[in-house]
Amino acid sequence: MSKSVQVARWSGAAIKAVLPELAKLRIAVFREFPYLYEGSAAYEEQYLKTYADIADSVMVLVKDEERVVGASSGLPLIAEPPNVIEPFTTHGYDPRQIFYYGESVLLPDYRGRGLGHRFFVERETHVRGLGRFEIACFCAVERPLDHPRRPLDYRPLNELWNRHGFVRHPELRTTFSWRDVDEEAESAKPMGFWLKRLV
Repeated sequence: MSKSVQVARWSGAAIKAVLPELAKLRIAVFREFPYLYEGSAAYEEQYLKTYADIADSVMVLVKDEERVVGASSGLPLIAEPPNVIEPFTTHGYDPRQIFYYGESVLLPDYRGRGLGHRFFVERETHVRGLGRFEIACFCAVERPLDHPRRPLDYRPLNELWNRHGFVRHPELRTTFSWRDVDEEAESAKPMGFWLKRLV
């Protein structure tokens, strides 16, 4: 990896300084399959502000010189909206003991350099340092295998997630709504959860 590429963890209010850059990065990366997300900078900055407002949040930033080229987020599950929390309470989990990993985004030129692995390591280091969470989790969009916009060379990240100790829990499901690049309006997208026990 080039010496110009630096990885660091940011938390809480410090994240505010990079909100506009993060918003642009997320819009660019999430237009790709499987998210196909048609976003706006205003919405993204408002969404990302949640991470800046919560002291225990984490944002793993990848910078090349001063440019943000990748980011991976996380915060306590109880800070998430009801549609993210309810699948856990319904199945007997205590949401106060779960840390939620948000999205990871990385520009194409920086992929294949081990940064996806680094995202997981840095977030888990942060969570273990907080000392009160038993489970880490994230959710991923589930697109059909025959989706018309699925690239021929698309490779799911399941193997990476498994290597980091995450297991898919098909009983834990929710939906998120957004507008795909070829949609006129938002539609609900099925999301599946992956969990890792930390203790």
